[in-house]
Amino acid sequence: MSEQRSTVRVLLADDQRLVRESLATMLGLLDGIELVGTASNGEEAVDLVLERHPDVVLMDLRMPRVDGVEATRRLRENDANVRVLALTTFADDASVLGALRAGARGYLTKDSSAEDIQSAIFSVAAGQAILDPAVQHHVVAALAADEAQPAESTDPELPDGLTPREAEILTLIADGLTNNEIAERLVISPTTVKSHINHLFAKARLRDRVQAVTYAYRTGLATPPRDG
Repeated sequence: MSEQRSTVRVLLADDQRLVRESLATMLGLLDGIELVGTASNGEEAVDLVLERHPDVVLMDLRMPRVDGVEATRRLRENDANVRVLALTTFADDASVLGALRAGARGYLTKDSSAEDIQSAIFSVAAGQAILDPAVQHHVVAALAADEAQPAESTDPELPDGLTPREAEILTLIADGLTNNEIAERLVISPTTVKSHINHLFAKARLRDRVQAVTYAYRTGLATPPRDG
């Protein structure tokens, strides 16, 4: 006689109403799973987790106000035992590495089957890590590229105590890249980019991106484009 599986309490966070309702309906039909709440953004997800204490959080990564990566980080900082299973639409989502670094225990694309999602929820609830094969090679490639970079530390040759990563992001700002474009280029989350920008702005006493570009040119971290 097989051992009966205990019910796993799940909270779902997704900003797209149709996707959220479809996933909620699917979860409600799965044996051994109890849906205890739904959230439309990361901030709401954090509040609901603290209120309802689910076993597993199904967390969309691209959400307004607070994205899934930052929400995962906040949940893990509050309770290291929180188990998050990240969800995204695209297999090559650059946020995957940020989600795993923030403490997510698994990662699935939204086109995963009901059986795969059910299995992943049970596995994550049991303390295992789950990675969708569709995104695994992207994670491995990103990790390999990251390991090839020197450890982040303050370079005495950089102005105002900027770290190499902050200086790199500053040069990309000077090149005209948006936060999302910088995130894609460096394979980090937009939230991480914003955090680095806040730090470098504080160190260099900058108010906005215009000042940042001027600062990058003045310090030689970036070269102004030539006319003509």
